[in-house]
Amino acid sequence: MPTGGSKQVRAARKRKKRMARVVHDLTDAQWDALKTSWGGCAYCTAPAGSLQKDCVQAISRGGRYTLGNVVPACGSCNASKCNAEVTGWLRRKRLDERTFLVRHYEISNELTARFATPPDAGGSPEA
Repeated sequence: MPTGGSKQVRAARKRKKRMARVVHDLTDAQWDALKTSWGGCAYCTAPAGSLQKDCVQAISRGGRYTLGNVVPACGSCNASKCNAEVTGWLRRKRLDERTFLVRHYEISNELTARFATPPDAGGSPEA
């Protein structure tokens, strides 16, 4: 984290506080499954290389690192999107918004079902 009283330091502190206030439950296995399912950058389809976790709904806008909110992004797309709203950003970059949204929906549903916690087989909860 940067030091001193600069704008960058204040932003880093603010992000750290924001991150501490919410629960992030994306596991390493889920992240690996996301990278495999997308096969590269979720936005520009660049081949899988050094992919970064990008929140579809930015942390600064109430998002979290969860299975349904994270997609793999190349460094260029992640930096460009920053904390922008995803559909507006896709339009500005002239990327295929519909294809991204449909694919995000399908992959999220498939992985959510795969990683769902099995229901309690014991019946009623103990008192």
